Amino acid sequence: QFCINYANEKLQQQFNQHVFKLEQEEYLQEGIEWKFIDFYDNQPCIDLIESKLGILDLLDEECKMPKGSDTSWAEKLYTKCAVKWNKHFVKPRFGTVSFLIKHFADDVTYDTGGFLEKNRDTVYEEQI
Repeated sequence: QFCINYANEKLQQQFNQHVFKLEQEEYLQEGIEWKFIDFYDNQPCIDLIESKLGILDLLDEECKMPKGSDTSWAEKLYTKCAVKWNKHFVKPRFGTVSFLIKHFADDVTYDTGGFLEKNRDTVYEEQI
């Protein structure tokens, strides 16, 4: 679900970029009069996910740790992301194994359980 929502954020950004931002910049350059269309810029949410010390970077870092765990990854998210991207990242009041992202479409709570295992994507010998 996390990857699907991340992809949706990227698609929405692409749409906004081409339909709103670039078109309106072109209108300005050509001196065309129009009523400015305000739109939601989801770049901060994308930055939360993909930038240095963002969700994916911290996930990759945690996967490299010999004793890395979903719980310790969640703690790092709370320390790093809750401060820098507090408009889009929410630490739950209770519990230590989930986080909430305020996506453009809706708020989604993610359970950190299984994230490291899926990210490591270990291929066992018998599967080859």
